[in-house]
Amino acid sequence: MIPKDEEHRGYVRRMFGRISHRYDLMNRLMTFGQDQSWRQEAVQKLYLQPGDRVLDIGAGTGDLALDISRHYPDVKVVAADLTPEMVSMGMMKTFGDQVGWTIADALCLPFPAGSFEAVISGYLLRNVSDVEGAILEQHRVLKPGGRIVSLDTTPPPKSILYPFILFHLKIIIPMMGRLVVGDAEAYTYLPESTRQFLSAEQLAEKFKCAGFSGVGFSRRTLGTMCIHWGRVP
Repeated sequence: MIPKDEEHRGYVRRMFGRISHRYDLMNRLMTFGQDQSWRQEAVQKLYLQPGDRVLDIGAGTGDLALDISRHYPDVKVVAADLTPEMVSMGMMKTFGDQVGWTIADALCLPFPAGSFEAVISGYLLRNVSDVEGAILEQHRVLKPGGRIVSLDTTPPPKSILYPFILFHLKIIIPMMGRLVVGDAEAYTYLPESTRQFLSAEQLAEKFKCAGFSGVGFSRRTLGTMCIHWGRVP
């Protein structure tokens, strides 16, 4: 069972702290290496320009932020995450010194309104206790015309492949978590959070309700991953 309310934040912070040392490796294994191409596609949806300030919120070990730094050297990147252990891992990576790192809660960002031209997140929204609040905070820190992109898992559609996808989520991933990370609990929570998360259509509606225009999304990998985007009018 996924913890709720005031316990959720602490639970998520402790869990990601425990798995930070193997987080990148497990992402590659769980997705058969596809997570890197999804992140690159998400970054492209930001349509970055020289001089832009970008916030990677829920940055984890910084894969998105570091990808932006590598390919857009004229862009200022800030990476924020709730978990200090994740941030520490990201700071030690190549290009880690090119990123501004901070510990921050997605529901209460420590930035003034209108601070960024773009905000991106990877696997953030299904891990917050208040999806609407997290999206509104991202809207708040964006300038008029600012762009938002979210990469996250989405509940798999019912199809002939659904039983196989469910088997991967409920059996294979926890087993990998136990063998590779030594933490089956975390890798039971993560697939379950996918199954209980909003559909792609429902999440798009949350973006619209928060005030974003031009909202769209694109499914990937048998409908289990989704990239959402939008713009502040």
